[in-house]
Amino acid sequence: MIARALPSCLTVGNLLLGIVSILLAFQDSWEYAAIMVIFGMILDGLDGRVARMLNTQSEFGKELDSLSDVISFGVAPAVIMYVSSFQHMGMEGWLVTAIFPICGALRLARFNVHPGEPGYFIGLPITAAGGILATMALYHNHVPNAYFLMVAMLFLSFLMVSQIKYPTFKKVGIPKSAVWMAPLFLIVIAATAVLYPRELPKVLFIPLFLYALYGVKKAVSLKREEDGKKAIEEWK
Repeated sequence: MIARALPSCLTVGNLLLGIVSILLAFQDSWEYAAIMVIFGMILDGLDGRVARMLNTQSEFGKELDSLSDVISFGVAPAVIMYVSSFQHMGMEGWLVTAIFPICGALRLARFNVHPGEPGYFIGLPITAAGGILATMALYHNHVPNAYFLMVAMLFLSFLMVSQIKYPTFKKVGIPKSAVWMAPLFLIVIAATAVLYPRELPKVLFIPLFLYALYGVKKAVSLKREEDGKKAIEEWK
């Protein structure tokens, strides 16, 4: 019974962190709000793997995971960006803030109906998009104009609902012998977050950003190859 409930407990933990992130954002604690999103990403990565390892996958868990992801990686990062950068910009700030979680919800709905191809996600996963946005908000003082952040936020929204393929790491399972290390890993991340609340989210922005760019670069390369093949066929 406990084993069957464990994945859902992790998912609810992710949801709780998303709510806490929103509350911290409204208190202008953007660094800690972003850290909550990062911890949510860790729990989101664990719940599915634990469910597969314990053979406790269910439709209930699938729906709960999607609902939690909308809050933790759609609404929470959008609120962080809004409070840190857009709240003085008027209606356009409201609109861009709303578009991001809406695209995230569309992305999740599509995923639940059409999971994609083996080994690939179709569209940037909302987990990655939310992680990028939450950590990108911490760079707002280094951006000359908030409109640059708006464009970046809209681009992330587009990537979520696009047809661009992104590699999935679901098959990289966790050996049962290594499960006991998960709490230790969380403790290490928590200690790092306490010691370096500003640096940790900014550092994690880099690999997430590169992951988003990888899909775009791959899509552009494939399009060029297809165009090249068509040109050769037409020339023949």
